[in-house]
Amino acid sequence: MSETAELDVAHVAKLARLSLTAEETKLFQAQLGRVLEYARKLRELDVSAVEDAAHAVPIFNLFREDEPRPGLTAEEALANAPRQANGLFVVPKVVE
Repeated sequence: MSETAELDVAHVAKLARLSLTAEETKLFQAQLGRVLEYARKLRELDVSAVEDAAHAVPIFNLFREDEPRPGLTAEEALANAPRQANGLFVVPKVVE
């Protein structure tokens, strides 16, 4: 492991609000080091001939046509609302 092995797993765990034991921290530090070492090996590959966002199977325009469809009227949308006022849904305040 090199300079990236100095990443502070305990600090990252604290930021993620995880409680790790000393053993877990040591284990995750070693695992992270191996992952980063593998990522370094992948950087050495020549991918200049690989098409960007290449797929195993050719994929073309997966979007459907944007066609208008019938929807609900305001009255239908509000029909089952527990509370409504002036044609709007009334919901509890969630931001203080």
